This record gives sequence, structure tokens and C-alpha cells, in this order.
Amino acid sequence: MIDTPDTVSFGYTQVAPQEKTRRVGEVFASVAKRYDIMNDLMSAGMHRVWKDDFVRALKPRAGERILDMAGGTGDIAFRIARSGADVTVADINPHMLEVGIERAAKKGITSLVWREENAETLSFPDRSFDAYTIAFGIRNVTDIPAALSEAHRVLGFGGRFFCLEFSTTEWPGFGEAYDLYSEKLVPRIGKAVAGDADSYRYLIESIRRFPRMPDFAAMIEAAGFRNVKYRPILGGAVAIHSGWKV
Repeated sequence: MIDTPDTVSFGYTQVAPQEKTRRVGEVFASVAKRYDIMNDLMSAGMHRVWKDDFVRALKPRAGERILDMAGGTGDIAFRIARSGADVTVADINPHMLEVGIERAAKKGITSLVWREENAETLSFPDRSFDAYTIAFGIRNVTDIPAALSEAHRVLGFGGRFFCLEFSTTEWPGFGEAYDLYSEKLVPRIGKAVAGDADSYRYLIESIRRFPRMPDFAAMIEAAGFRNVKYRPILGGAVAIHSGWKV
């Protein structure tokens, strides 16, 4: 299935762009309260290691202005905030933001700014930030090139773009085992823990539909970023992509 001007992929189904936006909103409204627990179960806790690695690669500094897009539950923002950077957490889904705000309050973190924003049409002025992060969110965006273009627009010159996302592992044997686990077991875990198998089935399908690492790197370059790189984790099951606005 190939996206056209009139349709985009929602998992393995082609739908109108506005329909995908609506359906993705419903998915994350459904899973918001159990999102972090499910991440632990689905990745055996490894998502925490990946996120730590991601923020270390970002190298945030005190006083920097950083936009964490699709960061509703706060996992990335909490890590970045330890550096003293000024972090704005943005997410299109208010239910995810509610979870993040509650978690921040429990942790006593008061420095974060929370904004409901669409990655494709950000309300921030040009050159508002020094860095832009998005972790496990870009594949759920309806128009990925538009989101990448917006990331480029809101970054100042010398600003950096960092993306953590599932991809396609290149390790022989592991890919087949991972596919079997994710296709067969993850929806069952979603049903048992979050009471929602369909949302987790979509999330797995969205991973399968996401571009391979070199193809996504080409999309980042097409948005205007330079020195674009990617680093595979678990052979590419997860990858960190980065680029600079110069």
C-alpha cells in the first residue's frame, strides 16, 4: 500500500488524512493512562535505556530552549530538564499531556511548559528553539514531511533535530522473532493490561509501515537538515536519527 495525495496509512489500512489524525487521537486517548506501563511490558524495560541514550546523544545544556514534540507523558522532558534546559513539552493529544502534567507534579518538576500542538502546524515563531526532539512519535504523524519542515522552521541556525523511533532490524533471525512477538503477543498484552488490543495492533502496524533508516534520513535531508546521521539500536529495531539546521 502506497500513500497518495488522498490517502495515508493507518496501520495496514489506507484512510483520508483527516481520518488518520482522528483515529490516532482515539488510539492515544485510549492508551494514555497505561502508556508507560505498556512500554515497560512491550520492551522489557529497554525503552528506558533507549531514552537515556537518546538524551545523552542530544547533550542538552543549561539555558537551551528545547521543544520535545509528541512528548505528552514527559519521559524525555524529565530527562532533559535535569540539564537545566528550558523544555517545552508539546503533544497533539490532551489526554497524553494530562498524564505528563500529573507525573511532573508527583515528581516535583515545575519548570516544564506544556502545550497542545500539532507537529504539522506548530504555533511557535521561526527560530524559537535550539533543539527539537521527538521520541516514538513521528510515525504517528499524518504528514511526516510537513512535521519535519516545521521542525526545521522553529529551530534557530545551528539547531539540532533528534528523533528516536522504531525501525526495521537488520539482524538475521532477530527480525523474524521480533515480528512474531510484536504481531502475536503485543496486542494480547494490550488487551490484558490496557483493555485495548486494537490500539496496540495499530501501533505495531505503524512500526511496520515506517520508512527504513536510510529512507527516513533522506526525508530529514529533504526538509533542509544537514549532517544527517542515524544510529541503529538492536540492529535497527530502534534508531536515533539526527540532523542540524545550518
